[in-house]
Amino acid sequence: MTAPWPANPLLYEINTRVWLRELAGGGKGARPLPLDRVPEDALLRLKETGWDAIWLMGVWKGSPEGVRIARAHPGLREEYRRALPDLAEEDVIGSPYAVGAYEAAPELGGDAALLHLRERLAAHGIRLILDFVPNHLARDHAWTGEHPGAFIQGSEEDLRREPGDFFRGPGGHVLAHGRDPNFPGWTDTVQLNYASPEARELMRGELARIAGLCDGVRCDMAMLLLPLVMERTWGGRLGPNPVLESFWPGAIAAARERNPGFIFIAEAYWGLEGALQLEGFDYTYDKWLYDRLRAEDPGAVRDHLRASVDYQRHCARFVENHDEDRAARAFGPARWLPAAAVSFGAPGLKLFHEGQLEGRKVRPPVQLARRPTEPPDPEVEAGHRRLIAFLREPVFREGEFSLPDVNSAGPEDSSNERIIALHWAGRGGGRVLIAANLGEIPAFARIPLPAGTGAPSWTLLDRWDGSRYLRAEVEMAGLGLFVALKPWQVHLFEMTPGG
Repeated sequence: MTAPWPANPLLYEINTRVWLRELAGGGKGARPLPLDRVPEDALLRLKETGWDAIWLMGVWKGSPEGVRIARAHPGLREEYRRALPDLAEEDVIGSPYAVGAYEAAPELGGDAALLHLRERLAAHGIRLILDFVPNHLARDHAWTGEHPGAFIQGSEEDLRREPGDFFRGPGGHVLAHGRDPNFPGWTDTVQLNYASPEARELMRGELARIAGLCDGVRCDMAMLLLPLVMERTWGGRLGPNPVLESFWPGAIAAARERNPGFIFIAEAYWGLEGALQLEGFDYTYDKWLYDRLRAEDPGAVRDHLRASVDYQRHCARFVENHDEDRAARAFGPARWLPAAAVSFGAPGLKLFHEGQLEGRKVRPPVQLARRPTEPPDPEVEAGHRRLIAFLREPVFREGEFSLPDVNSAGPEDSSNERIIALHWAGRGGGRVLIAANLGEIPAFARIPLPAGTGAPSWTLLDRWDGSRYLRAEVEMAGLGLFVALKPWQVHLFEMTPGG
């Protein structure tokens, strides 16, 4: 698509292998539909919901070794059984993050089918995001034999002492498994060495090729490629004369030469989100906000949202994804709405996860091609539809964000401390206000709002329950809008001047 990306886009993550099998009828032994045979009504549902883009997680060619390891791993098999009690061997298809080749999997129709689906999505105004896994590849990737110098090398002693972190590759080379500095290696992968010019050149080429297949990438564990993290993780194993320069700026520039509108989303942790934004990432995961919302810490949530708007507009907000518990389980029936309203009401990309809208509670491991049947929760489903329709309002695209004060409603009343308020002012005078009680008892507050168009009064339509209120401008801009919220209640106010 040639049009620029909208501000604060809505992105929908789909587990591709599960989705395509369910579209084919589901059940044990079902084979996935090829990407070019996705039914038109499935695409229309995506359009009607209001997504700006979908992230098809897991389209790339897998790895025979990855499948073998995923099926044999005792710890993983326990996870599979918990998620899918009637597990069959063919349900385990290996991790999509052990990439055998950056080509759409043959069983999904290959690159031609992927490009055809991309064209159909674009016709509906939907962009396509795919995975890029920069830190590692599948342990049986062809490059382990063709380009062994692109990987972290080990010794016979390493292999003897740390068999979980090293393996013997083609030609007898001892190679390291991919990992981060805090955990053992991922045994289905091989670790790239970004101190090697060969590795950087190879992966820049892969990324530029991917830029011809989609509209952006979600980069797995993107912070692992920062020089300080590489040094911490691998130290002397980077080679005798390591070139510790960042991979990202040059690679991002090369991808955008191929596709000028191409965007980069970083899975990022450890306080390195800002560093990745400076290196060119459009969006970085905001795990900080997620953790604070889950911990029921309104003060920490408010402090986090006081960061500069320039930083925040580059955050990717979520209340679940394939690495986190389902929101219906993590937050429960009462808390999911305030968590989602605060997370998605803030500036930045809004990442939703397939199954979230229906209130699914089981998070299947990514190695599985099938998931259990779960009946949708009608209240959660209807609530998400209302929330997404609200987030599609133009003010969230073109407006100016602010975090208003939330003052006490009266002497000795500190319940206001549990309320988070988010305000957007649009160019045409329209405004929205989100007020959420992040507590299990009622809360009251006065929220002073910036002066508006000069109209003497404003109509406040709560897009959550349809309630309408008429409030005087002088009161809202002075003493502040009075709100009284039940436990975990949310107001989604659309504000228009006049009565």
